[in-house]
Amino acid sequence: MALICSISHEVPEHPVVSPVSNNIFERRLIEKFIAENGVDPITGEVLTEDMLVDVKVSPVVKPRPPTATSIPAILKLLQDEWDACMLHSFTLRQQLQTARQELSHALYQHDAACRVIARLTKEVTAAREALATLKPQAAPGIAPIGSMVQPSQLAEPMEAEEAGMIGMSEEVIQKLQDKAALLTAERKKRGKKVPEDLMPAEEIRSFRAQSSHPGLHSASNPGILALDIQAANTNKILTGGADRNVVVFNKETEQVETILKGHTKKVNHVIYHPNKDVVFSSSPDSTIRVWAVASGSCAQTIRAHDGAVTGLSLHATGDYMLSCSEDRHWAFSDINVGRVLTKVSDDSIGHALTCAQFHPDGLIFGTGTGDSVIKIWDLKERTNVANFPGHSGPITAISFSENGYYLATAADDSVVKLWDLRKLKNFKNIALDSHYEVKSLSFDQSGTYLAVAGSDVRVYLCKQWQELAVLTDHNGLATGVRFGQHAGFLASTGMDRSLKFYGL
Repeated sequence: MALICSISHEVPEHPVVSPVSNNIFERRLIEKFIAENGVDPITGEVLTEDMLVDVKVSPVVKPRPPTATSIPAILKLLQDEWDACMLHSFTLRQQLQTARQELSHALYQHDAACRVIARLTKEVTAAREALATLKPQAAPGIAPIGSMVQPSQLAEPMEAEEAGMIGMSEEVIQKLQDKAALLTAERKKRGKKVPEDLMPAEEIRSFRAQSSHPGLHSASNPGILALDIQAANTNKILTGGADRNVVVFNKETEQVETILKGHTKKVNHVIYHPNKDVVFSSSPDSTIRVWAVASGSCAQTIRAHDGAVTGLSLHATGDYMLSCSEDRHWAFSDINVGRVLTKVSDDSIGHALTCAQFHPDGLIFGTGTGDSVIKIWDLKERTNVANFPGHSGPITAISFSENGYYLATAADDSVVKLWDLRKLKNFKNIALDSHYEVKSLSFDQSGTYLAVAGSDVRVYLCKQWQELAVLTDHNGLATGVRFGQHAGFLASTGMDRSLKFYGL
């Protein structure tokens, strides 16, 4: 009777017996198994090489395995070996790709760290020189920082100096007031009648998806996180994605016009200048970037915050930017020179700011916080003038109506709340489906319709607050929604990496 190895099931050349299980093994196979596991392969009990017992047998000719006795069997063996080789090669290529990605990420982090260290070293050197020579860094005619912020903000003047804030001059304040007076007068004229070209509510009920564009952003980091439309030309669509890119898309030609690269993390907010070919973007990389679309280059990089930028809003003048951050500050910056004019922290909150939006007049603005409160601020005085509690969970979106009277807010509680700014109270709640996640709110330019984006896309008629349409074309969360001119179409973006247009 031939001896058979319990591991290879072949006749062993050097048979040994395991005293633990009394099985026969090929010595080289059992020694490898013991070196790796230290136990008997049959019983799992402890086994060492010293315990193995050699079996003395007469020399025999090792027979061929039964599977290799015919040409088809030999071909089958060769095919199995080829398949195993290919699988091993595929695994090696996967491991090589992973190693390359990890190396690239490490090199990128090192390069970014070197740049940050160089910038901080330069700023510290400049601050020390200014302190040593007692020369103010504010430009001529600009009010010093100390006169423009609240006393509570003067605790760390060196930080304010290093941040490059130059204060809000009387000229800037006068510019804001003049623009607000002009917009208020125009709004009163427009508010007397609805625009003749405005899409009727009955036709919005018939809105359906007209086109879908899934190829704007990289598939390796799926998801479009931000959306905006240029007011002067609503064919120009702006998106920001998880792939760290900002994309300018032309609705009329259905072509990508420009891809703007520079952020080191995902792009969470984008704004298209209402009448210039300039766009703005923000990211958790703590920067706000001003892009020239024609050249595809970054014109300004504003570093207003120490944490992730969570909110972005352009002032009606088109020259100033409001931003908020996880560092619990909001900042007011001049986009033409890329400088922070003022930066304010609310000591009364212990949570990050989650969103920010200018009122259409531009003299007040709202911020959402992580502790469920909406705060209304006076820009000139930099003071908190009103608070709107009532939500539960962090505030996810806020939007002022163009009529200047209504404010729509949303949080993680699946409710859209409407606030009357004249009476400073909540006058309407729109309860959505259970577990509905609201990611974006947007009024149309006339203040007649309100769009909600989240688990789906919905449109409501203002004043009556009737639901006109529910659009469920996205395969994931809808992250942005905007109206076209006179509500002639609706655009939305989502985590399914698609930009969709709705119309008749």
